[in-house]
Amino acid sequence: MTHTDDSPEGVSRPDRRGAFFLLFFSLMAIGAGNTMLIAAVLPPMTRELNLPDWMAGSIFALSAFWWSVTSPFWGKRSNRWGRRPVAALGLAGYGLSMTLLLIFGWLSLNHYITGTLLVFSCLALSRTMFGLLGSGTNPAAQAYVADRTSPAERQSEIAFITSGFSVGTVVGPAFAAALVATAGLLSPLAVTAVIAFTMSALIWFRLPEQREPVTDATQFDDETGARGLWRSGSVLPFLIFAVCLSLTTGILTQVFVFTVMDRMGVSGREAAQFTGPAFTVGALAVLLAQLVLIPRIKMRNKTLMMVGCVPLFVGAIILVFARDYASLILAQFCIGLGQGLARPGFSSGASLAVSPQLQGNVAGLVISANGMGFIITPFFGLFIYEYVNPQLPFVFCAGLLAFMVLFARFGLKDGVGEYTE
Repeated sequence: MTHTDDSPEGVSRPDRRGAFFLLFFSLMAIGAGNTMLIAAVLPPMTRELNLPDWMAGSIFALSAFWWSVTSPFWGKRSNRWGRRPVAALGLAGYGLSMTLLLIFGWLSLNHYITGTLLVFSCLALSRTMFGLLGSGTNPAAQAYVADRTSPAERQSEIAFITSGFSVGTVVGPAFAAALVATAGLLSPLAVTAVIAFTMSALIWFRLPEQREPVTDATQFDDETGARGLWRSGSVLPFLIFAVCLSLTTGILTQVFVFTVMDRMGVSGREAAQFTGPAFTVGALAVLLAQLVLIPRIKMRNKTLMMVGCVPLFVGAIILVFARDYASLILAQFCIGLGQGLARPGFSSGASLAVSPQLQGNVAGLVISANGMGFIITPFFGLFIYEYVNPQLPFVFCAGLLAFMVLFARFGLKDGVGEYTE
C-alpha cells in the first residue's frame, strides 16, 4: 500500500493553498487555450480552408475519444506515480498538441499541405496528442485536491480548482480576438504552447508532493476495489450524468460558434469579434456559479446537478429562437451558469462516493465521462445543424436536459456522494 503525505490529515498544511493555486492556473491555461481554439481559431480556419463545418467538430471528437479512453489510465497512474508527474506530463502534452496545430495550420493556410483529407488528418493528429497526453492534468489535479480536503469542504474546493478552467475561458476569447486581429489567426496557438510548457515546468518543480511508487499495481487494485469501479452503484449514476452533460455542453458550445457566424453574417477572422465576447460572458457565468453561488448556497450534490440543468435548458431554448446578438449573449450566460453549477455537483459527488485510496481512479473516470459526449457531438450537433435543421441540435439538448433532471432526481440514491456529519 502507498504511503503519501496527501491524506486528509494534511488539509491544514501551509503549502496547500499555494499548491491549489498552482493547479488553478494550470487548468486556467488549458481552459484559455481550448476556448481560443474553439472560439477564434479552428472554426474560422476550417472555413478559410474550405473544409465542411462538421470536420471542425470531428477534430474535437477524435481528441475527445482519446481523452475519454486515456483519462482513467492517467487517473490510475497518478495513484501510483504521484499527482505531480502526471499533471506535468499532461501540460507538456497539451503544449505539444498546440505546437503541432500551429505547424500544420500554417502549412495548410500557405498551401504547402493541400487536399481536404490530408489537411483534416494533420489537424486531427495534432489535436489527438491533447487527448492522449493532455488528459492527464485534470484527473491528477482533481485527485490532488481530493487528497488534501475533508469531505465537508470537497465540493467547494473542487469547484475552486475547476473554476481555473473557467477563468481561462474568460481570458481566452477576448485575448484570442486581440491576438488574431494584431498577430494573425494562428498566433493564439503559439502563445498557448509557450504557456502550457511553462506551467508544466512549474508543476514539476514546484508542486509539493512526496509519494512512494506502488510496486505491485495488481495487488493495489485488488485491495482497494479499483477493478470495475465504473460499474459500482455509487459511481455509475454520476458518470451517466456526466456523459449526458458533456454531450449537451459539447453541442451547445460547438454549434454556437457556427450559429453566431451564420446569424450575424460573419465568417473567418471576423467571427472572433463576436464569438469571443459571447464566450467571455458564458465563462463569467461559470465563475459566478462556482466562486460565488456554490460556496454560499451549500446545496447537496444531487440538488446542484438538477438546478444546473435549468439554466442550461433555458439557454438551449433561447438558441432555438435567437436572431440578434443580445439573445445569443444571454444564451451563453445561461449555458455558463448551468455548467458552473452542475459540474462540481457530480465531480464532488463521485469523489465522496469512494475511499481515499480510489481518488485518482474516480477522478479519471469523471474526467473521461466529461469528454465522452464530445465524441458524438459532430453527429448530434454540427452534422444535423449543417445538413438537417439548424434549430434541431438545440431542441435535442433541451430534451436531454429534461431527462437529466429526472435522472438526477430518481436515479441517484439519497445519501450517495453526500457528506454527512
